Amino acid sequence: MLIDHYHTVRQHSLRLAAPLSDEDCGAQSMPDASPVKWHLAHTTWFFETFILESMETAFAPFHPAFRVLFNSYYNGVGEKHPRAQRGLLTRPGMAQVRAYRTDVDARIARLLAGELAPEARERLSMLLALGLEHEQQHQELLLTDVKHLLAQSALFPAYLDNAPDGRFAPGQQQAATAAWLAFDGGLAQIGHAGDGFCFDNELPRHPQYVAPFQLASALVTNGEFLAFIEAGGYRTAHLWLAEGWDWVRSQQLQCPLYWQRDDAGHWLEFTLSGLQPLDPGLPATHLSLFEADAYAHWAGARLPTEGEWELAAQGVEVAVGRLHPAAVTPGGGLRQMFGHCWQWTSSSYAPYPGYRTAPGALGEYNGKFMLNQYVLRGSSCVTPAGHARASYRNFFPASARWQFAGIRLARQVE
Repeated sequence: MLIDHYHTVRQHSLRLAAPLSDEDCGAQSMPDASPVKWHLAHTTWFFETFILESMETAFAPFHPAFRVLFNSYYNGVGEKHPRAQRGLLTRPGMAQVRAYRTDVDARIARLLAGELAPEARERLSMLLALGLEHEQQHQELLLTDVKHLLAQSALFPAYLDNAPDGRFAPGQQQAATAAWLAFDGGLAQIGHAGDGFCFDNELPRHPQYVAPFQLASALVTNGEFLAFIEAGGYRTAHLWLAEGWDWVRSQQLQCPLYWQRDDAGHWLEFTLSGLQPLDPGLPATHLSLFEADAYAHWAGARLPTEGEWELAAQGVEVAVGRLHPAAVTPGGGLRQMFGHCWQWTSSSYAPYPGYRTAPGALGEYNGKFMLNQYVLRGSSCVTPAGHARASYRNFFPASARWQFAGIRLARQVE
């Protein structure tokens, strides 16, 4: 039932916050990240604003100020609290945010249980589906934002101690080596198909010609990326896009986000389980498009287009991750397409042919961001179960590194 799915998703957000202190939940580590408390309140604001306000009899907001405090980017709804100042919101506290969630959840349940005209019930179901997918997006953001926050501390605290992170225990089989897989290409149908949920940026489904290509069977590993570093990859200008080279130099970058050396010169990686020795067999992650593209050039390859990625992903099983990308195990076919790292493509985030922005404030969900961003495909280790699909289009600026983003190489058929 829809109400059961609603409660399952909503409770999962609270479970993700459970290992954290109230101090953890209120802090903001950078303007692109948000406090856990804000994620929990904003996802609740979504249901209150877009469902209860228009459908509840004698609607009254839980708190009038929340309309501004927890609006993210919906100009059609009204004023917004500045994104970079979300960490200054010491009030409301976590207790009041939890009370806000409880109140809105009870009102949604009453609305679902009440008498509604068929068209109203259909609209309610559509808005609930969108709201729950939106909350799952924020569940992933919550974990990536928490990781960035905890990494700022010299204590390097773990989100969860001994969380499963994909490493091989002593004596277990070691990681497999990636191979090149050939795809014939041709006229492919790209975009969402079927009756299940999708975001508007996955539509309309349309034909797209894809030339024959090859795709790596697995993601680039830490060990492979370390070879790029040791070969002077971060110091070699011709490997980089011009903007990427300027970015590397201005930021004085020498390695991926969350990598560091100890006093003995050994490489370490900060994870949601705290600071760990760098495992060469795990996928390299938290990479920008600039870093992914530079590595691909160094490796004599390139990044796939999103059309190539989607064509190759047809029929691949959608796997659920853990709290860190896992090493690839031996086997045939494409591996690590889902549940490990989002994979950068060379495709600019743009509308599909025939795309139309939805009317009203909800039309701001995707369309207005189709500029100066690149598409990532697949899903990550912290993507919630049931949220990934082959047509899903994630997108970030080329310099973004705090998401679990990795590299899958592509090349043309000679």
